[in-house]
Amino acid sequence: MVAFELAVQDTNGLAVAARLGVDRIELCSALPLGGLTPSLAFIEAAVATPGMPPVHVLVRPRPGGFDYEPDEVALTVRDVRHAIEAGAAGVVVGGVRSGTVDTALMRRVIDAAGAEVTFHRAFDTVVDPLAAIDTLAELGVRRVLTSGGAAAAGDSLPQLARLVKHAAGRIEIMAGGGVRPEVVVDLVRAGVAAVHASGKGFVADTVGVTLGSAALGGQSGRETTDEVEVGRLLAALRSVHDDRGRDGAFVG
Repeated sequence: MVAFELAVQDTNGLAVAARLGVDRIELCSALPLGGLTPSLAFIEAAVATPGMPPVHVLVRPRPGGFDYEPDEVALTVRDVRHAIEAGAAGVVVGGVRSGTVDTALMRRVIDAAGAEVTFHRAFDTVVDPLAAIDTLAELGVRRVLTSGGAAAAGDSLPQLARLVKHAAGRIEIMAGGGVRPEVVVDLVRAGVAAVHASGKGFVADTVGVTLGSAALGGQSGRETTDEVEVGRLLAALRSVHDDRGRDGAFVG
């Protein structure tokens, strides 16, 4: 069965995840910035939500690139510990130095977590993805979140299939990045172990003043989880599972 992981950045997303029965959530904040570490209170609220699937916490100390200074690494490790102590089932982290996996960071994260570790889409910035798969598998990372190096996972199906083949069961490949319901079948056909999406919608503000940076544009509002879109994603994935169950194998 291909799992569905929902990226959640607010309490509305928590309610949707529990109501619709997703397999796992990636808890974060600030998805428009690529996702940042959520607050401890938000982690606690997620874990305490009735019907909540396993909570995996994104730990990313700042927006921008993935080459972290020593003090940022220290913050990352502390946040990993706090997330696990708060009840998270795993953490989502990534670091890249000079185009390769930051093994020193990942060793510290794995040691601090003592739980499942996912390497996030920093993976899509490495120079040699196949070598990165080998490195992460050897480190003991559970899964990799990747679009296959494209802006959207649906645009890089052959590369995703190559990654799955190279991983050979040593590490899970989870497809994410611009995932829409209409590409879910193709992602499953590529052989990925899981599909990751935010299923987001936009809620406009009613106030007349934008409080954020002027550099971000004039649109005032926020992204939130769209229950209808998440339902469509789940329906697409479940239709593939149903086809497999009837035919014994998926025929694309």
